[in-house]
Amino acid sequence: MPDTIIKSPAEIELMRESGRLLASVFAMLDDFVREGITTMDINDRVEDFIVNDLKSRPASKGQYGFQYVLNTSVNEVVCHGVPNSNTTLKARDIINLDVTLEKNGFIADSSKMYVLPNAGDEARRLVKTAYEAMWKGIETVRPGATLGDVGHAIQRHAEAAGYSVVREYCGHGIGREMHEAPQVLHYGRPGTGELLQPGMTFTIEPMINQGKAKTKTKKDGWTVITADKKLSAQWEHTVLVTASGVEVLTLREEERL
Repeated sequence: MPDTIIKSPAEIELMRESGRLLASVFAMLDDFVREGITTMDINDRVEDFIVNDLKSRPASKGQYGFQYVLNTSVNEVVCHGVPNSNTTLKARDIINLDVTLEKNGFIADSSKMYVLPNAGDEARRLVKTAYEAMWKGIETVRPGATLGDVGHAIQRHAEAAGYSVVREYCGHGIGREMHEAPQVLHYGRPGTGELLQPGMTFTIEPMINQGKAKTKTKKDGWTVITADKKLSAQWEHTVLVTASGVEVLTLREEERL
């Protein structure tokens, strides 16, 4: 795999802009996601918003032959859920919406869980733990730390709560390309893996399962589900290693202190 690309100050500014725009997509979705709409309704709304309101490009569309602008992963779907007109959101569902956006040649990538009003306590606990696990990983990022430190922090938090961490899918470097070096595993041993240095940009996007970590891919070739059909939750941010720590480039308004 190619070496990790260190971004210049000018490139980082463009990454910040892409991240800011992507955060606004989720702000729009906060008022849109509800019982009774289909995952294709979500796809179409996001495409319209990114293209027409934000004057940007939905980077997922056309990537690896994918036809849609986001992944819609409901309940036992771990990742890469395909929008369609037959999947209607129900009051007990949880859904991960994973969106990419490119502006001025640079891509940001983020995902958020939406918990519908009648979702059960166990579903809510899983979603909360997955969010906390992502932040445990983010808080580990600083110059001199390693990718193993990041993965270990995520794994320790998830497993302490009785959940498992999906191993087949990982975070990734990001910039001019959606997927750059390095691979960012969500499990690992402290002090191992690539050393973090200022100017690195990558995603942290743990997938946490209620049951076992094993997954399988459906016949559509995209949709990944838990092998035991138990629930899965995922959150994702694009981060920058700064001189003193970490900056979350896709930080949403409700996450600002």
